[in-house]
Amino acid sequence: MTRDSPSRLLRCVQPARCRQCGNRVDRHITAGPHPVSLHPGELSAALVPTHYRWHLASHVAYPAGDGSRWCRIAHSTVCPMTAEPGPLPDCLRALRRRLALRTRRLIDTTGFTPQPSPQHTVPDDSDCRPQRPVAQLLYTRYLATRPVEQIQCIAQTRQRTRCTQPVLAPGTTPGRWTLMPPTTHHTTLPSRDIAVYDLTHLAHSEQIRWRTQRCPAHAATTAAPDLALADWEPYDPLLHHPFTATRLPATPRPHH
Repeated sequence: MTRDSPSRLLRCVQPARCRQCGNRVDRHITAGPHPVSLHPGELSAALVPTHYRWHLASHVAYPAGDGSRWCRIAHSTVCPMTAEPGPLPDCLRALRRRLALRTRRLIDTTGFTPQPSPQHTVPDDSDCRPQRPVAQLLYTRYLATRPVEQIQCIAQTRQRTRCTQPVLAPGTTPGRWTLMPPTTHHTTLPSRDIAVYDLTHLAHSEQIRWRTQRCPAHAATTAAPDLALADWEPYDPLLHHPFTATRLPATPRPHH
């Protein structure tokens, strides 16, 4: 991380697990606005079609080969829980089968629980809180990758590990669940209001803290870099319609 960098994110691989199949992936930043999850192993470039190849340069992922004998591949290409993106060569089809076996072992040993399909993620008659809530802050709507209470600080601690504190830290003012219009011009979508975790009543500094995904302690300092990308994804009413709820979540009961 350099002093004039617009981001505090350390330019390094971010180990993670695929939310759909449970297999390990390496998340890298790209030249575009969105990161990419790559399969952690290298593959022979001679066996991988050109349009499937990725390469790394200074930990940044680029969707092309670099002229070497080896390349990387996007995990989505070989994820066993998704449809094949197209005709795959034998080496990639074999890799999908190996990953499918790992997924089955993880499920059998309770090391992984598959995510429900989008159409069943937040049914209208559910009392559960949305697994991928829509939040509104800084005049923008975002889709989170996990429930509000599980959104974790992304800063690096003094032990060089990721901070374990939640963004919704004790003693801070929470957001408010409210029903809002979907604000979409797509006439094919239902016009019912959707449940939004509204943070616009918070001070501007607090909304910034949520947007940068930091706990109060790490929001107060600029010295600690980020160890992961913020989980927010700009909300698209058409693309993310399967995740939206049309009724307010149940209010958690206080613990005695």
